[in-house]
Amino acid sequence: MNNWSISPAVRRFRFVGLLTVVAVYLLILVGGVVRSTGSGMGCPDWPKCFGSWVPPTQASQLPPNYKEIYTAQRVAKNQKLARTLQRLGFSQVAGSIFAHPTQYIETDFNAVKTWIEYVNRLLGALIGVFVFLTVLFALPYWKRDRTIFWLALASFLLTGVQGYLGSLVVSTNLLPVMVTIHMALALVIVALLLYAVDRARIGRAGEGASYEWTPAATAPGTSVVPGVGLQVWLWAALLLTFWQIILGTQVREQVDVVSAAAGYAGRENWIAKLGSVFTLHRTVSAAVLLLNVYVGFELWQFRQVRLRRLVLATLGMIGLEIVAGFVLASFALPAAVQPVHLTLATVLFGVQFLTLLAVAHARKAPETIAPSDAARPVVA
Repeated sequence: MNNWSISPAVRRFRFVGLLTVVAVYLLILVGGVVRSTGSGMGCPDWPKCFGSWVPPTQASQLPPNYKEIYTAQRVAKNQKLARTLQRLGFSQVAGSIFAHPTQYIETDFNAVKTWIEYVNRLLGALIGVFVFLTVLFALPYWKRDRTIFWLALASFLLTGVQGYLGSLVVSTNLLPVMVTIHMALALVIVALLLYAVDRARIGRAGEGASYEWTPAATAPGTSVVPGVGLQVWLWAALLLTFWQIILGTQVREQVDVVSAAAGYAGRENWIAKLGSVFTLHRTVSAAVLLLNVYVGFELWQFRQVRLRRLVLATLGMIGLEIVAGFVLASFALPAAVQPVHLTLATVLFGVQFLTLLAVAHARKAPETIAPSDAARPVVA
């Protein structure tokens, strides 16, 4: 690597960037715990919890009419948001907020659920600090590679938006469209951070990259780099995983509806009542497996250590996802497995994104690449 790529500034940025990515994944895991335990409304207001920065531990610390107080606050906030969205032309979303019945429902105080949600918020605030530090440590790149700075800054700004969306998730009492947007934006933030850290790792325009390609002869009429067609398949696999995660949030929302209708009893019967969204989610999972096996097979032909590791990581994540999905479907949706299933899916998304970046770099620096055995034809 060149001197820039191993400088203290680069090492600090990469360390903080990776720490932030890990923290985001931890937040996704904790968010899954919040959903699986039904703690999403453990704190009925935002950013405080029951009007305090440190939540209560028992109902006696709250006013007798706390339900009416926080319901009125939430409904007023929702109506204001809906009117703004309507003026901006988002009539369908505004209508969903106006009509969402559960915004008028306040749950009984539960100390355990309140503190689970509170820990979730504390971790979210900590991630905000981490992302801000990522921006600060990206300042040395302003002259060297400005894209890295803009990626870090975009992550910071979107983290602020994510916090605001979190408040809307609470105020709308887990309105499905808000939960879905919240999850989608988390994946976008992960992708931006991974892109910034990976770009810092390889250096500007590929300087200092350490890809460890195995030398091999090149046959006439062949290419030693993955073709553009393979990049298209990688994008397809990434977007399919993104869609699958969104479908998963919708399945989880349907679980909430079914469980509430059943009075949270008869858990073994919930899956049968989930309907078409669960069937589609299960079907897409098969497509995710097949597409990634094909892409992994094609990438494996190029003896590139990092790419092979990414292929193994991708298939490993999918294997664990299949196991977790089987457990959920076969053992009445155990709450402990639900956040694990979600987190594995988001890690899979991150690994796929890194694979896409690795292939994109390979195409920009073909002189460092050699295929396995005889030269590998372009996959177009």
